[in-house]
Amino acid sequence: MKILYSCLSKSWGGMEMLTITSIKQLLKRGIEVTLLCSSESRIHTEANSLGIIIHPLNSKILELPLNILKLNGILRSSNFDVVHTHASNDLWLLVPSLKLSLKNIPLFLTKHVGSYIIKKDILHKIIYRRVTKAFAISNVIKENLLETCPLKRNKVTLLHNGIDVEKFKPDNELRKNGRTKLNIREDEILIGMMGRFSQGKGHEEFLNAVHQLNKHNNNLKYIVIGEASRGEDKYAEKIKDMAKNYNLRNITFTGYLHDVRKTLAAMDIFVFPSHAEAFGLALAEAMAMELPTVCSNSDGVLDIAVDGETSFLFKNKNADDLTEKIEMLINSPEKRNLFGKNGRDRIINNFNLETQTDKVIEIYKTKK
Repeated sequence: MKILYSCLSKSWGGMEMLTITSIKQLLKRGIEVTLLCSSESRIHTEANSLGIIIHPLNSKILELPLNILKLNGILRSSNFDVVHTHASNDLWLLVPSLKLSLKNIPLFLTKHVGSYIIKKDILHKIIYRRVTKAFAISNVIKENLLETCPLKRNKVTLLHNGIDVEKFKPDNELRKNGRTKLNIREDEILIGMMGRFSQGKGHEEFLNAVHQLNKHNNNLKYIVIGEASRGEDKYAEKIKDMAKNYNLRNITFTGYLHDVRKTLAAMDIFVFPSHAEAFGLALAEAMAMELPTVCSNSDGVLDIAVDGETSFLFKNKNADDLTEKIEMLINSPEKRNLFGKNGRDRIINNFNLETQTDKVIEIYKTKK
């Protein structure tokens, strides 16, 4: 099987990371994959470093006619069995190119983020008519797709993101090394969050909770994993200034980590305070590492976390409720242990990367 993947995003977040992860899974199964990406983007750099076959394009809107001609040439010279995009904007390139090439190749779309724009005008109807099947990464995204796009329900399939449960798993040696590197004592509790520095990821609520927790706990340390993506540097500085204003001396900002497992393994509690997450990849990875979690009660998080079983859910955007729920886990090692084990079981049973890859390949084969 030969597949053309597409992700012309210039950012670097869950969508782009999952595109790379999906390609690696398919390559592991002996499937040939070529990637269309934006020139000099982060996904271009990452794919290139992994030896993935790439066709970098200039993604400026003025370049669209030229890119259609370029892609037409690529489609005509290659015998792709499937075209799969992880960015809906790429359809404006893919659909005309497929039409021009006279290739009747199945076109799949994975929808990673919701839209607030209704796309049911005549042009969108023409574009989306060409889509063979759309994959929604969570229930909230599935309903958003049906509400905003000209797609019938039988063309939309719920397909959660997958987690590599052999890569993300509890490891005592990793934990020991991670805590040693971060200078965390045995009697200290390390609480962390992971996510891009972007509005709505919940950094403000997390720092507010840290500030409150520090008032009556002296054995806590905190860590924030992540970096600012394209155009988000001012927000990142705002968050770091907020930490300084709160005089938080027991918090570490790691920046982007290529491999987060050692740092996750070092944690005792994972916090996921995102306001409106389509899925929550970082949350699922933390749960796979057997971490107890505290999460906002919103959107895609509800597909993953189960209140009182794998996690404590707090009222979205409510720092006081977040503080209270973290405190409950701080005070209960038994609950932390139970949530951790239940969380890993839930990821293995519902979000296993191998199982999710099998489902995609089966759909590729049926071509519908």
